[in-house]
Amino acid sequence: MGASSVGTGSAGAGRRTVAELVQERWGDHRPGLWFEERTLTHHEVAAGAAARAALLTDLLPPRAQPHVGVLLDNTPEFPLWLGAAALAGAAVAGINPTRRGPELARDILHTECGVLVTERTHLPLLDGLELPGVRVLVTGTEAYEELLAPYADAGPGPGTAAGVTPESRFLLYFTSGSTGAPKAAICSQGRIAAAGRSLAGHFGVRADDVHYICMPMFHGNAVIADWAPALAAGAGVALRRRFSASGFLTDVRTYGATYFTYVGRAVQYILQTPARADDRDNPLRTGFGTEAGAVDAAAFEERFGVRLVEGYGSSEGGAAIQWTPGTPKGATGRAAPGDDLAVIDPRTRTECPAAVFGPDGLLLNGREAIGELVNRGPNAFEGYWRNPAAEAARGGGGWYWTGDLFYRDADGYLYFAGRTDDRLRVDSENLAAAVIENILARYEGADAVAVYAVPDPVAGDQVMATVAGTFEPRAFEAFLRAQPDLGTKMAPRFVRVLDRMPVTATNKIHRAGLRREGFRCADPVWWRPPGEPGYRPLSGADVEELVARYRERGREELLLR
Repeated sequence: MGASSVGTGSAGAGRRTVAELVQERWGDHRPGLWFEERTLTHHEVAAGAAARAALLTDLLPPRAQPHVGVLLDNTPEFPLWLGAAALAGAAVAGINPTRRGPELARDILHTECGVLVTERTHLPLLDGLELPGVRVLVTGTEAYEELLAPYADAGPGPGTAAGVTPESRFLLYFTSGSTGAPKAAICSQGRIAAAGRSLAGHFGVRADDVHYICMPMFHGNAVIADWAPALAAGAGVALRRRFSASGFLTDVRTYGATYFTYVGRAVQYILQTPARADDRDNPLRTGFGTEAGAVDAAAFEERFGVRLVEGYGSSEGGAAIQWTPGTPKGATGRAAPGDDLAVIDPRTRTECPAAVFGPDGLLLNGREAIGELVNRGPNAFEGYWRNPAAEAARGGGGWYWTGDLFYRDADGYLYFAGRTDDRLRVDSENLAAAVIENILARYEGADAVAVYAVPDPVAGDQVMATVAGTFEPRAFEAFLRAQPDLGTKMAPRFVRVLDRMPVTATNKIHRAGLRREGFRCADPVWWRPPGEPGYRPLSGADVEELVARYRERGREELLLR
């Protein structure tokens, strides 16, 4: 699940380009971009984009792919280079600064970036990397300003001269995944422009609004769901170099922000800051994103007076779910206009039955109702850069397979149940990690919960949970016994306890790292040995005995994945 979207599954009517949206800000002298102590007008942003577009056109070798890598924090240079790429008919590859060494080099070379734009703070990441044919520009340096100076008077017309069309490639955004190298999803100018217009219309974005961009711009959420609708509506943007929970409310008030996006644990981190009596004294109208969870969304609205809208979409554009008034608690929404979404059992390729809920709203038939979300209709998926195998897997049988687990109620509302690689198989029964997480999140001592599979010594998986917060084994056991929707195979075999949940650069739980460490980690782990009723600390002797069992069954290598 990547960039949140509302009705962005199709390009929409009146196909336009991002270049046209940038050009429309030419001559607009209202304040349009805020960053720390700096303010730029909309015209200055457009003029800066035009200068960089002209520079990029001259820097790219004649037969090179028109791709520019951007390895930056959320500084003004990031949106300036987005605008530049749009005007020049080029594509931006968002480079993740948390990648290191060969992996970082692979991302830059795989997307065939002839130019890489970075800043001083990230230069150490490039030390020792072999990047043949890549011209590195370091923003904020005298050499960079000298390089730009001859293009200061560039006009807003390079897009037309370069033959930009709605089909022109605009973004190469790496999708996150738990296995294998990240895939670079292709996004055209027409799709990003349509997404921006759709979101601006859905949320009633006005030209006097200010969008607060605190999520990293190398990720699709910040660009597709925050920057693009602001550009489409002529609204301003305020940038935060890196997300800060403690700085969130101060920034919102300072910049007069009315809209922001979030992913992962960002909302939870904001809620963990000390509450004040005047928290509701802020200009925000809407927050839009994914994975806040119903409990945290309600707490955020109660504290700040701001409704959070949970959306579903992806950088690939293959499927979108739209929240509307009346969406049941816990549901993401219904299929966006133009999408034919179904919950499919991938083994039989048949539709899963509707979810059945108990009187308390708990899911009763998760085993049958949970399947993979599939878009059976036309969709805006434009492929992956140089990755035909991944494209084929996504588009199997003419459908778009999202890789996400959902269940659907009788009225067509869809509920997120995790990633397909978050599915566990315990004693021949398929379980969805997100369903177990939602149950364990009710535990009073838990600030955050992650559920994932660790290999069983014999076959299949065992359930492991990581709890950030406080853990008292007897209280946890009593809690588990009291949960009516906790299936007999769902109780965790292992519970890892830590102070703060590890997250990725986009504030999503770092599940791959948790899975990789398993029960052999530095934090305290409690476990429930087979045949024993309660939890006890996992000792070094226990670990040795467990590893011996895996070795006897020839499954020890699974612990190293």
